[in-house]
Amino acid sequence: MSSDSRSGSAAGASGKAFKPFVADGARVAEFTPKAIILGAFFAVLFGAATVYLALRAGVTVSASIPIAVLAIAVFKQVGSTILENNIVQTIGSAGESVAAGIVFTVTGFLFLSPGAGGLEFFRYWPIMMLALAGGFLGVLMMIPLRRALIVQEHGNLTYPEGTACAEVLVAGEKGGAMARLVFNGLWAAMIYKAFNSVLGFFKEIPSYVTGRTAALPNATVNCEIVPEYLGVGYIIGPKVAGIMVSGSILGWMALTPLLSMFVSEQQLHAQLRSLSFTDAWIATHGLNEQFYRAYIRLIGAGAVAMAGIMSLARTLPTIWSSFRDSVKSLRKGAGAGSTRRTDRDIPINFVAIGSLALALAIALFMPGLPTHFPGSLLLAGLIILFGFFFVTVSSRIVGIIGTTSNPISGMTIATIMGTCMFFIAVGWAGHAYQTAALVIGAIVSTAAANAGATSQDLKTGFIVGATPWRQQVGFIIGVFVSAFAIGGTLFLMHTSPTFGPIGSDKLPAPQGTLMATLIQGILGQKLQWGFVFVGAGLAVAIQVMGISALAWAVGAYLPLSTTMPIFVGGVVRFIVERMTGREEQESEVSSGMLYSTGLVAGGSVAGVLIAALSIEWPRTNFKPLDWIQQHSGHLADRQGRFGDLIAVIVFAGLCYLLFRTARKKIEEFGS
Repeated sequence: MSSDSRSGSAAGASGKAFKPFVADGARVAEFTPKAIILGAFFAVLFGAATVYLALRAGVTVSASIPIAVLAIAVFKQVGSTILENNIVQTIGSAGESVAAGIVFTVTGFLFLSPGAGGLEFFRYWPIMMLALAGGFLGVLMMIPLRRALIVQEHGNLTYPEGTACAEVLVAGEKGGAMARLVFNGLWAAMIYKAFNSVLGFFKEIPSYVTGRTAALPNATVNCEIVPEYLGVGYIIGPKVAGIMVSGSILGWMALTPLLSMFVSEQQLHAQLRSLSFTDAWIATHGLNEQFYRAYIRLIGAGAVAMAGIMSLARTLPTIWSSFRDSVKSLRKGAGAGSTRRTDRDIPINFVAIGSLALALAIALFMPGLPTHFPGSLLLAGLIILFGFFFVTVSSRIVGIIGTTSNPISGMTIATIMGTCMFFIAVGWAGHAYQTAALVIGAIVSTAAANAGATSQDLKTGFIVGATPWRQQVGFIIGVFVSAFAIGGTLFLMHTSPTFGPIGSDKLPAPQGTLMATLIQGILGQKLQWGFVFVGAGLAVAIQVMGISALAWAVGAYLPLSTTMPIFVGGVVRFIVERMTGREEQESEVSSGMLYSTGLVAGGSVAGVLIAALSIEWPRTNFKPLDWIQQHSGHLADRQGRFGDLIAVIVFAGLCYLLFRTARKKIEEFGS
């Protein structure tokens, strides 16, 4: 942590007035057109990348620091102020947080009971409306909490990502070196993906599967060797990456062989048909994949549900104390209209009017609610109530443990369970109300996710001396522009022949499946509880051992091909830390973290572009990706038994690039 940040924290703790980097009386360019336009571009870009990553791996990565670095680099030639760079990252990071809340919930519409009408709701405009409603709710509810949490608690709530982002902005003279690391990772990832996924020079998933009659039947070892997963593994570290892959190992190397010994193919196929899989699908997929779809995913969903509930139970004291302390601070101090530039929020009357307008808009125009106006006002009130509670909780918790550790899944589970119980209490049971429960969960999840990111950005602004109301307007702009891109990217990935549909092995969407499973179990009474309870029991056993059940459960649900490259990234970081003797924190600004961020961004953006290339052009039979692959030779198809080895060697080369970069300090890359 920089000396500026340390002195700020000390000052806050001792009660002295904190002095930001840009003084209150200074008149510095901040909310300029170029900052707004670049921030909006990054909101769309990182929103789309987050959709891709959340669908594929069930995780997201904070976007504030890479956007701040890129803003410094882009503006280096034309000139900019620290406050303009801060506005860019403020607007841009809104896209990542809104996308996370939406993808983790709305994909559940695809997995609800047939009579629930989820497929009809999984359309562009309803999803955009959910993104706007949740994003705006998170921003509006956070505005009156800013003074209580960011200012009055400055010495107590560190907001690790926000403080690290402020260090990046303050250290703008290092921008060249830091930006170079991000861009190096980004271009390495995009070039790698071009040779792998577009030109087909080497296999995407090296794998080994034992036979049906082997001593360990249908056991699978595979790894999707993509740069974005490698970067994610480095960022989350060896411990969490190891826990995740252990869940997948249990599913694919233990439970699948065990089930293969006792379940006949006839029983397996009957189970698949009961889950709506067609004979055509069964004929084109191996037995290991069939066992995963028939049993392992149900066990994984049960594990994720129980892990989320346990996470919520463990954090209930923190949630309650956070809510109580935040309300207490809000009563003490919010003061109405400060004349100081660095303490001026959007007026509270605008917040009240905006919240009322949002509630009316939800009640009048939000499709999927099970009752009409004025009865729908009750559900809108439920959304506002849950939203305010979990926005308050999320905003405080991220100040202690950071955005990445924020238990959004647990809060969403609590919202959905509370909503379903309310529906049952008023007689709204059955398929028709499943969609409404997910609508409420999606809005609250997005609001809580966006509030957590908003809190970090307001902390950054507090340290560098930004104008709060301008940041708050920036959040609204970021939510608005990213909402248009998020739905489009979802449908692009869903309809892409390369990746889609959502729910396939390449787009497993674990959180969305979990939300649908919960709703079906409570409202629809259509759930194979036996396998779900097996997963729940395994999650309890893991938690009792003192291991993070949520990380393990997500791994148990995801394919081994997804968690294995994440584990490899964690191993690279473990080796780097052992060789250099320095242990990195996730919010730390280091060469390895910045390069990994570039790998994640580059791989995710390339994935979205590849999905676009795989779509058939309107009124033609032309698919650009097919044409490219036909003319590239697609060497992976002609490598025979050496294909797996060649792919592993190439991926090892990418790992070495990450290792070599991470060993060095940022200063060694020049200015």
